[in-house]
Amino acid sequence: MGAGHVHKLYRGGHSPVHALPPHTKLVAVLAFVVVVVATPREAMWAFALYAVLLGAVAARARVPGGFVLKRLLIEIPFVAFAVLMPFVVPGEQTQFLGISLSVPGLWGAWNVLAKGTLGVAASVLLAATTELRELLLGLQRLKLPPLLVQIASFMIRYGDVITDEMRRMSIARRSRGFEARGVRHWGVLAKSAGALFIRSYERGERVHLAMVSRGYTGTMPVIDEVTASAVQWRQAAALPLAALLICLLGWTL
Repeated sequence: MGAGHVHKLYRGGHSPVHALPPHTKLVAVLAFVVVVVATPREAMWAFALYAVLLGAVAARARVPGGFVLKRLLIEIPFVAFAVLMPFVVPGEQTQFLGISLSVPGLWGAWNVLAKGTLGVAASVLLAATTELRELLLGLQRLKLPPLLVQIASFMIRYGDVITDEMRRMSIARRSRGFEARGVRHWGVLAKSAGALFIRSYERGERVHLAMVSRGYTGTMPVIDEVTASAVQWRQAAALPLAALLICLLGWTL
């Protein structure tokens, strides 16, 4: 399976978290996110403890806090949505600095921000400690449909190729004096997008024919068999089990 190049989210290291098999980390992160989502929004202290747990994992993995915080910027669209909720959600109103805010909207905004941020942070830590190729092997080990794994593999492998193609087309346009300055230039950009699609489609056909000529029958050979010991499963389960205990306390208190 290809896609062995290092992605921008990955931070190489030799920590115990890096050493865990990828499928154990995938299960741990998924279980952690499920527990976080199931936690009642009123238990604010629980979300603070979840953040502490993720901080402990980051410290164990030797991933700097700044590295994680910078990559949390990806959730800005969700933050913008959450900020609007106190103004648009109907219900009981409260005053803050002379502004009328919806109480259900405030709770909803808190719910989205807290759970979304923790989920994104957990995903960032997973990506920071696991190479893309290992993630694909982990998905394969977890018996994800092979076709989906192959699609993800090719998407990762050829995403950079298509990006480079788009960059070369942009350079070619600029070298001919073109600069997109308004609506009247959208037609040129649309034609460029169409040309990029055609080139990508033709490249896909050539790659498929090359694979078929080499014996491809719909399944990719498994080169590396990823296994995990009982100790490694217990290490990976520490995060979701600790989160589950916090969640149960949140429902009972």
